[in-house]
Amino acid sequence: MSATLSEVGIRLLDPRLPGWGFPRWGSALAAGLDLHACLDAPLDLAPQAPPALIPAGVSVLIRDADWCGLVLPRSGLGHREGLVLGNGTGVIDADYEGPLMISAWNRNPAGVPIRIAPGERIAQLVFSRVARPRLALLDAGSAGFGSARGGGGFGSSGRT
Repeated sequence: MSATLSEVGIRLLDPRLPGWGFPRWGSALAAGLDLHACLDAPLDLAPQAPPALIPAGVSVLIRDADWCGLVLPRSGLGHREGLVLGNGTGVIDADYEGPLMISAWNRNPAGVPIRIAPGERIAQLVFSRVARPRLALLDAGSAGFGSARGGGGFGSSGRT
């Protein structure tokens, strides 16, 4: 595996991004690269409505099979406003070179819509290493499957 990811190509697909401060990390130690909503007009996300795909205005060229990009929500928007990613986490494979899209969803049960303004920072892109272990196909009687752990099914660790 590559120890470091020394360079990722970024193709700007929306000319407004530099004016909004892209590309930048929020601080010198921030893990996530801020992604902006490249919209032409404000977008209102109604509570519990289907998620909307919002262009991030960029494509990335990772091109190192030992790395991927993860599109993650911004903590504050999720906690304060209820804005989350419709797919939880977006995975950007090293060979994907298409436009990044942000699946935005209003998780609130009712109330006012969440308004997304053009240029607003609504998600973040984190680069992460990828492990591809050799997979050994085993049947139910194979050695190593003798533990009782998991016998109670999903969520059965006994923790309440």
